[in-house]
Amino acid sequence: MGVEGKERNRDLESGAHVISGNMGKTIQRLRKAYNLSLSELAEQSGVAKSIISQIERNETNPTLATIWRLSQALDVSIERVLASGDEEPFIEKSSKADTPILVSEDGKMRLAIIGWLKTIEWLQWYDVQSEPGGVLDSDSHQRGSVECLSVLEGEFEVEVGGVVQQAKAGESLRYRCDRPHSVRCIGDRPGRATMVCILKAAVMD
Repeated sequence: MGVEGKERNRDLESGAHVISGNMGKTIQRLRKAYNLSLSELAEQSGVAKSIISQIERNETNPTLATIWRLSQALDVSIERVLASGDEEPFIEKSSKADTPILVSEDGKMRLAIIGWLKTIEWLQWYDVQSEPGGVLDSDSHQRGSVECLSVLEGEFEVEVGGVVQQAKAGESLRYRCDRPHSVRCIGDRPGRATMVCILKAAVMD
């Protein structure tokens, strides 16, 4: 290897050290967002549990192959895992392929998770698209949690505790979601809305 090659190798190695400080936090945040234990991520990625633990604690610099296996298991791009640190200007772009999709049991309603993974434990927001008649039934969230459904197209109704309220395009519904609740797309047209869920909110009277 020539001098230029050696210098380039040193640059890559030093870059890996810079990246790893933020990468461990990113891997841990993604793992927790998907409710995966270290053992489950190890099984899905083929990376040893001890290695993942060391990565999350920033005690090792993983190889590119290891980072790739973890990104595949976490269903995100390798660029996202290697996202830059907080000291650089913050502009984060998520591609369509990086956006997880939730589907209702009837298969008619799709929720794209467009919220930030850093806030997923207390703030979540979704792009909701539904065929006519689509229903999303949800269990109770943490006590005091509140959800807001802002309708962009079509018409939706929300049912909580036997109370039903409807909203058309340009209208919003805010409701307690710390009890079973349902969201339905009513009428004969497809619907679209933005849903924001605030978890662990102040307990409402």
